[in-house]
Parts: sequence; C-alpha cells; structure tokens
Amino acid sequence: MVEAWYMDEAADDPRLPHRAEPARPVGLEQLRRLGVLYWKLDADKYENDPELEKIRKERNYSWMDIITICKDKLPNYEEKIKMFFEEHLHLDEEIRYILDGSGYFDVRDREDQWIRISMEKGDMITLPAGIYHRFTLDEKNYVKAMRLFVGDPVWTPYNRPSDHLEARTRYLEFLARTA
Repeated sequence: MVEAWYMDEAADDPRLPHRAEPARPVGLEQLRRLGVLYWKLDADKYENDPELEKIRKERNYSWMDIITICKDKLPNYEEKIKMFFEEHLHLDEEIRYILDGSGYFDVRDREDQWIRISMEKGDMITLPAGIYHRFTLDEKNYVKAMRLFVGDPVWTPYNRPSDHLEARTRYLEFLARTA
C-alpha cells in the first residue's frame, strides 16, 4: 500500500525521504480529498492486466508509453530530473504507473504544505489537473513508469505561479466543494 507523509523543510538532497518530525503520515482518504487517486496493481502483468484495462477504459486513458528514468537510459538526465522537481501543474491529469524502481511525487495540500507520496513497483497514481506537484527519484536513482493520457499526450508543465490558468481555477473550486 502507498505510503505518504508531510515533508520537513530541509533543502538538502530531494531524493531523501524528508519526513517531518514528529511524523505526520497521510492516508489514502486525505489524498482522495485532494483529488489524488491511487491503485495497487500487479506490475509483472501490466501487458495483459484486466484490472489495468478496466481502469483505462473507465477513465478513458487511451494513450500510453513507458519511460525509464536513470542516468543510463534518459537523455539529458540531469536537466530532466531538475525539470521534474520544479513545482508545476498540468492542464490535464498526470497518470503514472510504476513498473519497476521507485520515486516520490510531492503534492501541495489545502494549506500549501508538501505531502510526499512514495511510489514503488505496482503503484499507480492520478494527479488531478491544476494541482501543484513535482517528482523526484529516491536514493535508488531508478524508476520505470507507464505514462497514461486521455487522448494525445501533452507534456507541458506550467511552473508556479500559474494560478491564472483555468485548470488551477477548476482545481481550487474542487477543493472548495470537498472541504
């Protein structure tokens, strides 16, 4: 099951866990109230997984590819890692399914505090359009992930501040309705 927690304020290596002291764990229900969805799947059978197919059909995830993030496999690795960790939002959902390895998604809560979501093999997450977030590898420096999209992929990150965008406005309205 996914593990999430509030982060400390340390500015050192982002690949470290950065757990707040005292510990402040975050459960799936709190993540759901932020619009973050989570599934645990069998990554060893992702090519023929009826559960994954069911989710893709229900949520209209029609496009997918697989990305491997490590120094040996990702061109412009250092630049991409910095870009992924820059706080940003997207106009569409961000859907990632971890097929191997591990990493962290960080999302902002209602009070603008960072929540770190530890992702490992078999974890699938959907971040809603308009949520500020970022991604980093953990100390293992390796993740292989399936990227899913509704329709054609759009990779554009909008770095903070992007509060003027309609996706952000809709997300804030969602938060107000679910408060």
